[in-house]
Amino acid sequence: MKQTFTHRQKIKQLLFILLPVLVTQLTMFAMSFFDIFMSGHYSSVDLAGVAIGTSLWIPVQTGLGGILFAVTPMIAQHLGAGGEDRVSFQVVQGLFLAVVISAVVIVAGLLLTDPILHLMNLEPEVRSIAKRYLTAMAFGVPAFFLYTVLRCFFDGLGQTRISMMISLISLPVNALLNVVFIYGKFGAPEMGGAGTGVATATTYWVILSLAVWFAIKRKPFTAFGVFSRVYPVSLSAWKELLAIGVPIGLAIFFETSIFSAVTMLMSEFNTITIAAHQAALNFASFLYMIPLSISMGLTIVVGFEVGAGRFKDARQYARLGITLAITMAALCTVVLFLFDKQIAGLYTREPDVLELTRHFLAYAIFFQLADAIAAPVQGVLRGYKDVNVTFFVALLSYWAIGLPLGYVLARFTSFGPFGFWIGLITGLMLGAAGLFARLAYTQKRTAATAAL
Repeated sequence: MKQTFTHRQKIKQLLFILLPVLVTQLTMFAMSFFDIFMSGHYSSVDLAGVAIGTSLWIPVQTGLGGILFAVTPMIAQHLGAGGEDRVSFQVVQGLFLAVVISAVVIVAGLLLTDPILHLMNLEPEVRSIAKRYLTAMAFGVPAFFLYTVLRCFFDGLGQTRISMMISLISLPVNALLNVVFIYGKFGAPEMGGAGTGVATATTYWVILSLAVWFAIKRKPFTAFGVFSRVYPVSLSAWKELLAIGVPIGLAIFFETSIFSAVTMLMSEFNTITIAAHQAALNFASFLYMIPLSISMGLTIVVGFEVGAGRFKDARQYARLGITLAITMAALCTVVLFLFDKQIAGLYTREPDVLELTRHFLAYAIFFQLADAIAAPVQGVLRGYKDVNVTFFVALLSYWAIGLPLGYVLARFTSFGPFGFWIGLITGLMLGAAGLFARLAYTQKRTAATAAL
């Protein structure tokens, strides 16, 4: 990355960083899409089982992975402040922390998976598929968290194209493995939806291997010597990383887990409803990759400018990113409105599931508008290392307001399962408003500090 002086230069640098991030996020998400898509075409029961399994894994993946996202703004600020010598130390401490997080997740999974699944009113076959999916995923947990740190290392340096290359290589690998393990090709056992867990876990180890190779063999990463320097575990460095990462992780956890909570509450409805809900939610999540990528790009460029003390430039990047996100949300809304039947047809051939999916997609339109503000604003705040309020906003808007409202509408009104989606939309909109207010305060505060 480099300092920019004109509006045109800022647009060029933001897009240079953002576009590879977008391709990376879409590609990584495509792995989840293939899981849902192939499971749905195997059977609606397998789709429902994978839906329940992913509803439990995704909050863990994104929430605890979010803790490690702190590596990105920390490296970006080190780079902006000329502290390149601190980068490798920061990455190594992140890798140590990733190992600890992986161990905690695996032990917690062994102890809690069965009790949680038995609390849900699931058909026995759906429960069995969900458990086998999660068991397989456990083997990929260490690889996922270790890769997350290395990806943050690449992205924090502004080298987002490396993450893009890795994800593009891994996507066909994951798709092929899905075919092998879902349908039992090339002598592998036919595992149905649970086979997606084996495929995804294996793919995580592939992307970790690629990331390690880039860190060791390719410039500019070789100059930092991440794997050639020996550092002891530093609890003070962990404390600094956790001080930023835990609020980030909790905010992401509260945002993603509410969708998982709704999926689990949907278990009181029939398998067709669960399958349709998951299909629509999967596509809405696919579209969310756009504002999420803008958010991640903004964290990098804003962190770089804040580290260099150029707060005016940081504000300009923020405006550019939010404007871009709103524009893209408007285009996504048109796509959802015009092609809902074709989108639903991607997930299922069963007429009942298809028609119900179309109804859920109509509500997904409103997700785009809230996410277009909330996601980029979160990215900007992370660039400032202002992360604590984001956590409280997520907790209040999603769990204290959105979920209870959705539950009341679903249980006590004619909205039925759609009531949960209305509650989610309300929570997302309130969260977006709260985050925007916090950003205005943060920018005003830093401007006043710079003037002193």
